[in-house]
Amino acid sequence: MRSAALVLTAIVAAVTAEIYFKEEFLDDSWEKRWVQSKHKDDYGAFKLSHGKFYGDAVKDKGIQTSQDAKFYSRAASFPKFSNRGKTVVIQFSVKHEQNIDCGGGYVKVMASNVNLEDFHGETPYNVMFGPDICGPGTKKVHVIFSYKGKNHLIKKEIRCKDDELTHLYTLILNPDNTYEVQIDGEKDPDAKKPDDWDEREYIDDPEDKKPDDWEKPEHIPDPEAKKPEDWDDEMDGEWEPPMIDNPEYKGEWKPKQIKNPAYKGKWIHPEIDNPEYTPDDDLYLYEDWGAIGFDLWQVKSGTIFDNIIITDSVDEAKQGEKMDEMSDVKCSRSSRDIVYDRLDGRRCGWVLICGSSVAFSKPEEFFESDG
Repeated sequence: MRSAALVLTAIVAAVTAEIYFKEEFLDDSWEKRWVQSKHKDDYGAFKLSHGKFYGDAVKDKGIQTSQDAKFYSRAASFPKFSNRGKTVVIQFSVKHEQNIDCGGGYVKVMASNVNLEDFHGETPYNVMFGPDICGPGTKKVHVIFSYKGKNHLIKKEIRCKDDELTHLYTLILNPDNTYEVQIDGEKDPDAKKPDDWDEREYIDDPEDKKPDDWEKPEHIPDPEAKKPEDWDDEMDGEWEPPMIDNPEYKGEWKPKQIKNPAYKGKWIHPEIDNPEYTPDDDLYLYEDWGAIGFDLWQVKSGTIFDNIIITDSVDEAKQGEKMDEMSDVKCSRSSRDIVYDRLDGRRCGWVLICGSSVAFSKPEEFFESDG
């Protein structure tokens, strides 16, 4: 009986879930849905590809950046909606199979009135979300919310994945002004939007200064301590033979430390009310959602984007997560592992992964020559 109730609940949730946008890039028809920006005439080209390793030759296709040192700008529209009183889930998969050194892997979700043919880096957006990598110093997940014409980056840093495998990135924006970031279904601790912005409720008091007498050490010399009578300050005599360490040398004498009764702890700048802060229960709200796009720069191309969904249902997104895990994520990892093994020293152009034939058009690219 309990099982039946759970199944019924899942069915009801699926029926009531709203999917605002979904893209799986199964065939060349994607080019009709995704508009190439004409803001510049030298944008890099996306191509349909499942990459070097995959689980299903059709389902695991995505759009792949194909030219090095290029900007990419392409976007798609969907029916306008408002998230008033609703959760919004933005989810997509990213595979940096080129071992990316510097490049973006994020999406921008925008209003319905955006001119997609002029989509570019300065185009306003509601949310920007996804991984960004550049050298060893930048490997983070961007989470940027637009509010009153200003883009707010979260203060904390969430580390993104930097390997060559497929990873699923999920952003959940809730009507209580909280958001959640997940990578492969594992979530970063819940956060509240204004707490992670610069326009927070409390700021440092600009008129307050650290007291002059604050810098008192945590420990002070013991006034009762005396220098031992046998303490020898004479280290070096007249040089004749080579010198060796003096086993009786004790170092520079210092009185022992005792607790400082005047120690106040680490000084923390007092906070005052932020005159710029106004409580807003609708921080999460965007009355107009209607487009999604990639606006990226990549030094080394080869990133594959797939399995994009925008919905009001976390459960619906999890269904996509399970499908992705069964297909591209797990199988690409398995096939990648086999590709980089030598299969007992034998060359191979076909392997069987998760019940699907996985083709490698040039197996010699993946195996060292053994003569």
